[in-house]
Amino acid sequence: MAPLVAKLENVRFCTIITGVSNLLVIFLGSITMAIVYPACGLRDLALFMVIMFVSAVRIIVLIRTGIAQKATATMMAGLSMENVSLDAAMRQERRARYKRWIFWVRFLLLTTIVQFSVAAGLVLILIKHSAKGGTSTNCVIGYISHGNDWQKLVMVPFLFIVFSLALIQCFTGSEVLRWRSFYASENKIWKAHYREVFDNGIREALCCLGRFKYLSILEEDEVYSVAQLLGDLVAYRASGTGHLEFIAGLALLQRNNAGLKPYEGSLEAPDELIEDATIFHPFAEAAYTGLLLDVGRNPISFPCAWLYRQGIFTPWSRNRRPELRGDNWWRGHAAAYLKYVNVPPEALRQGRVNQSKCEAAYFIVVLHHLKSLVIAVRGTETPEDLITDGLGKECILSAEDLEGLLNVDLIPEDIRQRVISSMPHYGHSGIVEAARDLFMQVEGNPMPADYTMSLGSRGFLSSLLGAGCECEGYKIRIVGHSLGGAVSAMLGLKLYGRFPNVHVYAYGPLPCVDPVIADACSNFITSIVYDNEFSSRLSVASLMRLRAAALSAVSERTTDSTIISKLARRFFFLTTMEISDFQEKAVPVSETSTLTARDIKRVEHDNNNNMRQTTEELNNPLFAPPDISTMYGDPATEFLETVLRPERGSVGDVPETFLPGFIIHIVPEGNQFEMFGWRNWILENTHKFKAYVATREDFMEIIVSRRMFLDHLPWRCQYALTKVIQTRNNQAVDDDGLQMA
Repeated sequence: MAPLVAKLENVRFCTIITGVSNLLVIFLGSITMAIVYPACGLRDLALFMVIMFVSAVRIIVLIRTGIAQKATATMMAGLSMENVSLDAAMRQERRARYKRWIFWVRFLLLTTIVQFSVAAGLVLILIKHSAKGGTSTNCVIGYISHGNDWQKLVMVPFLFIVFSLALIQCFTGSEVLRWRSFYASENKIWKAHYREVFDNGIREALCCLGRFKYLSILEEDEVYSVAQLLGDLVAYRASGTGHLEFIAGLALLQRNNAGLKPYEGSLEAPDELIEDATIFHPFAEAAYTGLLLDVGRNPISFPCAWLYRQGIFTPWSRNRRPELRGDNWWRGHAAAYLKYVNVPPEALRQGRVNQSKCEAAYFIVVLHHLKSLVIAVRGTETPEDLITDGLGKECILSAEDLEGLLNVDLIPEDIRQRVISSMPHYGHSGIVEAARDLFMQVEGNPMPADYTMSLGSRGFLSSLLGAGCECEGYKIRIVGHSLGGAVSAMLGLKLYGRFPNVHVYAYGPLPCVDPVIADACSNFITSIVYDNEFSSRLSVASLMRLRAAALSAVSERTTDSTIISKLARRFFFLTTMEISDFQEKAVPVSETSTLTARDIKRVEHDNNNNMRQTTEELNNPLFAPPDISTMYGDPATEFLETVLRPERGSVGDVPETFLPGFIIHIVPEGNQFEMFGWRNWILENTHKFKAYVATREDFMEIIVSRRMFLDHLPWRCQYALTKVIQTRNNQAVDDDGLQMA
């Protein structure tokens, strides 16, 4: 009896309810058939036989799913803490176990769909029966409706269970057993579990999109690295927090967010940078030559808009369009780019559209009227781009990656020495790899030690910009939005040493370099952030801090979790201190994340007398939280073991990445509100925008707001840049009028 009870403790309560309900369906359905047969033929009983058959199949599949889940969980829980992340020999077996479990989960989902469909058919029969005044072509319904009381006592519960069971099973989820009964609060086991879940899910999603090769890869590749990051992010399950609770914490952060810190007394961005950024922004936006740009700007008529931009209606002009690597037969991506920026076909000199992982799509355009050569890098549009985004762990930057900052003639000596003395430097691994590949596409050879601009080189850019070439003396403008902006910045670090007249405009880029490199490239890289957009605040460290803030927000709302809430705030304060200590000069965390700032101030006030001790603990590399089980009891101990230590390791061991270069932040002013509609949702209803010089520390925290994703849309930044220029021009006219008066 005891082993049976122990096994039942592993089963979810909702699983027991649905299993018992399916048994009742079979039992009551059998009694119903015994009542009406042989008065009703098999044809009339077919629907009820299907209902009972599917319920029986459901029970069998539940058992098989539970067995597969137990085998998977037992294997993961049986691995040692070190082997969870390091034992590559068991990887194939782990994937096989998870695939088997996922197969039965989908079979379970199929039975749910069938049960829901059959129940819906039974509802239609009952509706027809009621509409005809109690008469029905189905013998069973008619027989039971006119039967005696005990016959109705059997039929009514049967119908009720069939209807309710179909609805309940739609919301119970696919897990038969409780993972916690196997994993307890082992943080690394939870991470490994979700790592496998995400790894299988991403590979199958890529397979559905035509990337079949990812299913056969067994070694640790880029997909596995992305799955590892996602697994680390959802490891809050080790502390007993559910996914819905975490989402509720994000909702609390959004509600408590008071908005951005006003730029009172801050410098406004230089006019020349704003004007230049406005001119070249369309080239970055046009790089989205797929459906993404048209879906955003034309939510209803996007198929027609995309086909028009692709030039599908003018196939006779195909031969006049430049041929890009990876373009379709009618050279539609080249047509879409040229049409959006309104330049002749001969202006587009080189480019690439479709790409593999860690390869960026790009377009090279020569603008003779501006004496400029533009390299536009596309942002996230394909699954491969998402993989590049997800490779957020740091990688070491080589000397070749930093060519532009090591040039003696262009970089001030103090900045150059600071870069050299603080080596090695690091950056976002996916972006760095994409920039390296892109450099080989546009220039294609390493710079020799005795390189001078007069000697030139054999790269594509040098063939255009070298002495005596077509574009000699032209400016180089490298532009990109989102992922494209970050890749543009890394490409600019390499090209600045070869072509001094390079300037990068990165619109809404991802944080991608360490603080030393971010400061050193301020002369030739400008990052432009629009309002609350999430991408410019998106890094592994900021995601970890956002997760901690959401968990803290949830615990604050739980009346019986006061101790855990205090510990969560203390943990969050420790994490912030670690990051501040990492930087060369201590800069307080931005108050753009309102809840975080309040938590820090509250902890500072409550623990003022203990601050010296806390600092000493942080400076000790062997620091570990004290054993407080005797003071606060088991809940606090569990919180420390499952949340505090893992989080400190995750955030403290992940270096902070920052936005590169000189940062301009564009913010709306005056009354504004969201407009909903098929066209007006694109822009805000505001009359004025201002562009301020911001510090990179202002973008260390992700702002949870309603506009955090909408603000990332590229045309919003273009609209805001245009409005900033209009506002400044109008102000200049007014000032001139006042002076003349």
